[in-house]
Amino acid sequence: MKIAGGMQEDGIVVGNAYDKYGAKNPVVRWIMAGFSNALSELVAKVEPRTIHEIGCGEGYWVFDWNAQGIRARGSDFSEKVIDLARENARERELSSDVFTSRSIYDVEAGRDSADLIVCCEVLEHLEDPQAGLVALQRIATDYVIVSVPREPIWCALNMVRGKYLRSFGNTPGHIQHWSTNKFIDFVSQYFEIVEVRKPLPWTMLLCRVKR
Repeated sequence: MKIAGGMQEDGIVVGNAYDKYGAKNPVVRWIMAGFSNALSELVAKVEPRTIHEIGCGEGYWVFDWNAQGIRARGSDFSEKVIDLARENARERELSSDVFTSRSIYDVEAGRDSADLIVCCEVLEHLEDPQAGLVALQRIATDYVIVSVPREPIWCALNMVRGKYLRSFGNTPGHIQHWSTNKFIDFVSQYFEIVEVRKPLPWTMLLCRVKR
């Protein structure tokens, strides 16, 4: 699968720096297995017929869900990373139309709605995460899964491996920071929290639209 590999758009790093799901490093494999298992279990619990992934990157999960028979599509603010996702789709003989270049702020009810909205590793990048959750409210018909880095563990782990020491371990582009409890408090203002998962080093929430 084609990966952005540090590609930038308007000065912002987009997509994945490397193929983290195909990594050979045993520690990375263990960490990503925890994330993948948590996400897959929550998706299975919901049993959606349709999924829209906001911030889909190069399309890894969209391909996985479609292979399971779920009608999944993805969007990302980056036109460059969506071009890669479309290339990856063509290689898998999947319609490239399942991918759209669109900011989270610009999603619309109906057009972008699905049984399950997945928005992982997006909110920490937003200058206005409140507006991001309001946007998810517009298109959510039932369930939403959101995840963010779990602080301060995320930054601490970066520092342990000698990364981003001048910024105390903060990954470039992460402008919002939440502990698990603070993230739950934040998201619960907009959605009902159904289940909390904490695959190291993330917080992942299964949420439902408030009725």
